[in-house]
Amino acid sequence: MAKYLFIESRDPFTSKETENDYEMAVRLAHAGNTVTLFLVQNGVLPARRESAPDRIAKIAANGVEILGDEFSLRERGIAREELADGVTPAGLEVVVDQLAQGTKTVWL
Repeated sequence: MAKYLFIESRDPFTSKETENDYEMAVRLAHAGNTVTLFLVQNGVLPARRESAPDRIAKIAANGVEILGDEFSLRERGIAREELADGVTPAGLEVVVDQLAQGTKTVWL
């Protein structure tokens, strides 16, 4: 199966399209693909435990790896201990590495 990297820069509180993006990531994971959701810029806002825990937990429980850009988290004042279960802080080098490996990438 294929490897997919979704780079989500929009937050679900102001952009309805993010729900479709999340659902597509889950569908691809269910189909046996390796899927990573990299949250960046305002896309990290639902990564805060109190923001949208059910939404993030559902995505992670369905086999999607969820990473939050360390710089974006820091810029928005979201500390590691405030992250929802299933979200791991990561540097931008993760994106670079996956691009170099030929991962199919979708910037949302």
